[in-house]
Amino acid sequence: MRSRKGLTFIAIGLLFVVFMNNFFHKDLWEVNESLLKNEILSIEQSVETIDLLEVTPFEWDLVYSFTPYTPKEKIYEIVGYEWAKISETVSEGMNQIVFIKDEKVVCYLYGYPESNGYGLYFSGESISEFAEKLEPDDRLIFQVKIQNNVVYLIND
Repeated sequence: MRSRKGLTFIAIGLLFVVFMNNFFHKDLWEVNESLLKNEILSIEQSVETIDLLEVTPFEWDLVYSFTPYTPKEKIYEIVGYEWAKISETVSEGMNQIVFIKDEKVVCYLYGYPESNGYGLYFSGESISEFAEKLEPDDRLIFQVKIQNNVVYLIND
């Protein structure tokens, strides 16, 4: 009788551990977005320009910026595959930025700069009516503008 209770207790404990691990598990792109946010938010007021490579604490091959209202299907088509949590921007001024390394998403930035605490805006090579891209060899110097406690990185 005791051994059954012990086994039941162990089984419940294992299920709880598995559930909690899955519940708190973050994908690489989520972890990297958090790291990117921390780097950008730590930029000092006195900094006027910054190299994008200095604030991306992960490696990347391409970064895409998608225009507002870009359908998910177009994003998947341009990026090259589908991944779980993606949303379409619903208004002007939202960020939809995807960093790629070895043909996989390594960072995904989505939302209003005012909500995220930072925004990233750039003009790169236009690859369609929906997206522009930058590569590490491109001009990556961004102007830093801080307004209302929101950090904007702008490359025109």
